[in-house]
Amino acid sequence: MKREDFYRLPPLVQDYLIYIEAIKGHSELSVLEYAGDLRTFFRYIAKAKGLSPADVDDSDIDLTGIDIQIIRSITLNDAYQFLIYCRNERKNSEASRARKVVAIRRFFAYLTDNLGLLESNPMKNLDTPKIKKSLPKYLTLEESQRLLSVIDGKFRERDYAMITLFLNCGMRLSELVSIDYNDIRSDGTLVITGKGNKERTVYLNQACIDALTDWMKVRPNDGVKDHALFLSSRNQRISPRMVEITVNKYLEKAGLGGRGLSVHKLRHTAATLMYQHGNVDVLLLKEILGHENLGTTEIYTHISSDATKRAIDANPLSAEKSSFKNE
Repeated sequence: MKREDFYRLPPLVQDYLIYIEAIKGHSELSVLEYAGDLRTFFRYIAKAKGLSPADVDDSDIDLTGIDIQIIRSITLNDAYQFLIYCRNERKNSEASRARKVVAIRRFFAYLTDNLGLLESNPMKNLDTPKIKKSLPKYLTLEESQRLLSVIDGKFRERDYAMITLFLNCGMRLSELVSIDYNDIRSDGTLVITGKGNKERTVYLNQACIDALTDWMKVRPNDGVKDHALFLSSRNQRISPRMVEITVNKYLEKAGLGGRGLSVHKLRHTAATLMYQHGNVDVLLLKEILGHENLGTTEIYTHISSDATKRAIDANPLSAEKSSFKNE
């Protein structure tokens, strides 16, 4: 879903999206996901309650007329019927349906607790579909080295630096594209803005420092107003989608395609390599990765910054160097 499509959503959903971005600090990618899930839900509601003809294409349904009176008529059973529709008609996975449940629950909680428009939250007890647990996919050390070795082309320094950060620091896609070059500190650290606008400091190992140095030597400066670390071919902040396309291209080139690998799997790879090869404590690893549910836990305030630096340096890719020279 695109941001310019927000005006076609129910007005209260539009207000909610503004709230979670401005007040709750959700990233743009997260806001777009909430918008898409709520749009799907209300398109279903519009047809289920006869607000739109059944034969009208979903993309043509007008949702702007859905007001608080209509929303008050939505029951818990309606939500469960929607989840059945998502499973049977849309063929959504358990994870996709679970994400929709979260979007619905939080939206109705906003109407109830923040705006006081509902006396009680009908979605308070909306259960999440059970998700089958599976081991995360990741690259081995040898595969990671192979991926780095195939990077070339016009944007090789940029691409090498991006993939090096993914593999060594385990950052999220949204975190990488949001980095400004002044987030890199002179003491060899990088300030990352994670979920909920929470900042954390990551120590850059030598591979990261070398890759970033190579990129900054060739990064365009003239006429570039954006402070983004990584730029597109138009000298604007690189988009998440372009990063995905770039990573997938090199995965294919390295002979690693067709395995369900993705940008997020590079995050899994970094965590796995640090844990397997660096004897990194699990709690320390969670701090490095910036897991939300552990950010406020008191025990993590006692983890020293020196230990964090040693954990990043323990990544076996920390000494990996590019095979090309700047011209």
